[in-house]
Amino acid sequence: MTTLQTEIEERLVESQPDVEVLLAEVVSSPAHPTLRIFIDHPEGVTLALCERVTSALAPLRERYTLEVSSPGIERPLTKPDHFRRFVGRRARVRTRGDQPTGGLANQPSSAGRRSYTGELVGASDTEITLAADGTLVSIPYAQIRRSNLVEE
Repeated sequence: MTTLQTEIEERLVESQPDVEVLLAEVVSSPAHPTLRIFIDHPEGVTLALCERVTSALAPLRERYTLEVSSPGIERPLTKPDHFRRFVGRRARVRTRGDQPTGGLANQPSSAGRRSYTGELVGASDTEITLAADGTLVSIPYAQIRRSNLVEE
């Protein structure tokens, strides 16, 4: 989790305690940076909720253009709890690529590969297991650059 995402969560904890920040990322050019925030809520995400979150994050609007939205069909997966909640669903995982991920149970190594799409079959406190291309792949959370659900 980024420092910026932690700052956003801390700002929302009092005014919007049931809002979960799924992903906060800065996109666009340095001259006009946009802060894109994906949120979730137990009762769903509405336009009114997005407006309340935007208002609660008013101090950040001095540095960024804010975009607050629901996760949509391709929900980002950023925390171990997210992966555990969606075991059995299809996900796309992009790795950092600075260390190879390995196969499991005598499966071949996936050295050099940076993107996997398959069924999420496990999620521990340290790594996920993905069934992709006929093999099981173990990917430590530290190696995940970006991940999201994909349509089935």
